[in-house]
Amino acid sequence: MLLSQNFTSFGAVSEFFMADSSVPPPQSAGDRAPSAPNPSLPASQIMETLRADLPTLFERDISYDIYSADIFFKDPVNTFKGKFSYRIIFWTLRFHGQLFFTDLHFDVHDIQQTEPDVVFVTWTVRGTLRLPWRPRLFFNGNSTYRLGPDGLIYDHRDVWDRKPSELLKQFFVKGTNA
Repeated sequence: MLLSQNFTSFGAVSEFFMADSSVPPPQSAGDRAPSAPNPSLPASQIMETLRADLPTLFERDISYDIYSADIFFKDPVNTFKGKFSYRIIFWTLRFHGQLFFTDLHFDVHDIQQTEPDVVFVTWTVRGTLRLPWRPRLFFNGNSTYRLGPDGLIYDHRDVWDRKPSELLKQFFVKGTNA
């Protein structure tokens, strides 16, 4: 059962739903709680892992080895802290992607190290909803990943080119039959 593979115990699941997601993000790597001892990862390894993981994130799980235990995530609809919650968001993306879409893609356009501790990714999400009129979803975005002294990503922020309400409007536009 897929659900049991992603959750180790009911207690962990209830902690996830009861967790306070209003925790402010860390201001700098020095403000973070130290993660488990880990050899420092070079940014090039982070970029290669992202290059391998992101295009298939709607199909299979990503590698969580490059993220700190206290990873902070923010996008236009979600804000939370912690690797468990981070794992849940990717599981949710895959689950809903397979349930509601006949095809769904995460196209990575570029991955760059813009600063010694920052990796910047530009991307597009596109897909066809599993509805009789086959509406298409399409939006561009970017992700900024901040790396701590241990080389792990401790802050991930996504920006989209349109508001979530504008994305929902795409669900009511007839797609093509191709």
